[in-house]
Amino acid sequence: MFAKQMANHLTEKILPFWMNLIDREQGGFYGLVKEDLTLEKDAMKGCILNSRILWTFSTAARICKDEGYLPYARQAYEFMDAFWDKERGGVYWSVTFDGKPIDTTKHTYCQAFAVYGLAAYYRACGDKEALEKAFALFDIIETKCKDAGGYGEAFRYDFSPESNEKLSENGVMAGRTMNTLLHVLEAYAELYRACGDERVKKAAQDALSCFLNVMYNRSLRRLDVFYDVDFNCIIDLQSYGHDVEASWLMWDAVEAVISEEEQAPYKAMCLDLLNSVLERAMTDRGFHNECEKGIVDEKRVWWVQAEAVLGFENAWKLTGDAKYKENIEKVWQFIQDVTVDKRPGGEWYAYTTVEGKPLGKPMVDEWKCPYHNGRMCLRVMERNG
Repeated sequence: MFAKQMANHLTEKILPFWMNLIDREQGGFYGLVKEDLTLEKDAMKGCILNSRILWTFSTAARICKDEGYLPYARQAYEFMDAFWDKERGGVYWSVTFDGKPIDTTKHTYCQAFAVYGLAAYYRACGDKEALEKAFALFDIIETKCKDAGGYGEAFRYDFSPESNEKLSENGVMAGRTMNTLLHVLEAYAELYRACGDERVKKAAQDALSCFLNVMYNRSLRRLDVFYDVDFNCIIDLQSYGHDVEASWLMWDAVEAVISEEEQAPYKAMCLDLLNSVLERAMTDRGFHNECEKGIVDEKRVWWVQAEAVLGFENAWKLTGDAKYKENIEKVWQFIQDVTVDKRPGGEWYAYTTVEGKPLGKPMVDEWKCPYHNGRMCLRVMERNG
């Protein structure tokens, strides 16, 4: 029943919204829709947004067994060329509306999402060129974005390091971030499922080891968020959204690349993170955003609500404990009541208050995408269909 609700929401609400944003003149998809649903056709186009659209339509085609979504995936796939540095390799952060480089930063996070989208496209349609491009970016990440200590963050067009404003927040400048490693892991799990390459498997295993042995703060029951280059935590912060997302994303990677007899410590970590945010962030009206130095940010962020559904769904599958199922239903009800934009042509609001007042954020921008809420639907469908 729940899987059917997810399928209906995906195919009747989320995907149609994004299908209407296809840019038939300049390629790709439009990059900005304001909260009042005004479309800005000349807005820049971000590689992360395009990669997430590529992943979403590719995965929808595969899981829904509907080739009608492949032309939309192909639209995003073909526009990936606009971000590609054909001389030095890697993908740029953003381009103009008509496909000219505008921000030539090569961020590890951005490379990872391109891998994620390309691997999903290959899984959907078997295009070997897409797999070759995903491997080219895998090699870039492993040779250009990685040092002896781990993955770096931001790089200039020539892969010389630059400051990490793009993935740093809360008044700090991070040399390494939990968020970047999480999405490198996610991309590698997708790529490994696409091809079974042992190099990819080993890199994913190494990333999981870093989470278990470095980023997982056992005493505080959280993943620390921002680090210096030596992995010293530089801020007292728990990102509830990232912890609940990591609780299932890491387990998804564990199932792909860790042998069954070695899974126990990862399972314990994933459930501990989930139970921590259940105790600290879950309310009768959705999921809090984060907690910095003991102060809780209560705004309701669209992607956090979507990831909470998946975190609870994963814990329910792992344990059979009914409390997790109850919280799936609570968050899903809040999403339907508050987060979903009920206007004709709307999708999900980006940020709202606890009471449900929208906070003026765009409906589409370089971060606001169909990936979190689309993936919520698709994963539930795949695991419960």
